[in-house]
Amino acid sequence: MRKLATLLLASTLGLSALGAAAYANPMVGGAPMYAKKNIIENAVNSKDHTTLVAAVKAAGLVDTLQGAGPFTVFAPTNEAFAALPAGTVDTLLKPENKDKLTKVLTCHVVAAKALAAEVAKMAKADGGAHQVKTVGGCELTLKAEKGKVTVTDENGNVAHVTIADVRQSNGVIHVIDKVLLPKM
Repeated sequence: MRKLATLLLASTLGLSALGAAAYANPMVGGAPMYAKKNIIENAVNSKDHTTLVAAVKAAGLVDTLQGAGPFTVFAPTNEAFAALPAGTVDTLLKPENKDKLTKVLTCHVVAAKALAAEVAKMAKADGGAHQVKTVGGCELTLKAEKGKVTVTDENGNVAHVTIADVRQSNGVIHVIDKVLLPKM
């Protein structure tokens, strides 16, 4: 039914089905994402982001990510967190490590709304790679090649955007397959 609605919208607006699909938010973690909801309101429904949501709560960042924004959040999946060395997540979630956890999480947030097409344009304009500062003060390198966006952290770890352009009322989420880490 959703595909039919997208195709009808496309024909009404004179767009291709691919162009219209860009306006419809994807399902993330088995849950529909709604452009009228904020980052937290949507993220809590994704079964693929339970670790991220728990970490955001432990760091006290819920109110921030419910704020006006705009924000671009590179959201690691549960699998991305599970790929960290054994015990890393448990250690970061301890109250005494709240500052470290906050640093890690805010290194996934940019204080702007950047859709994948905009990232591609910025990267192309900068010779293939665009540097961006995060809310946490980290520097990320954004690249776009063959329609795929990658994000490289300060340590050289490369995360691939697996679901791009999940629109939110206060920004956009890009689902990624690795946790981005600041230089410690």
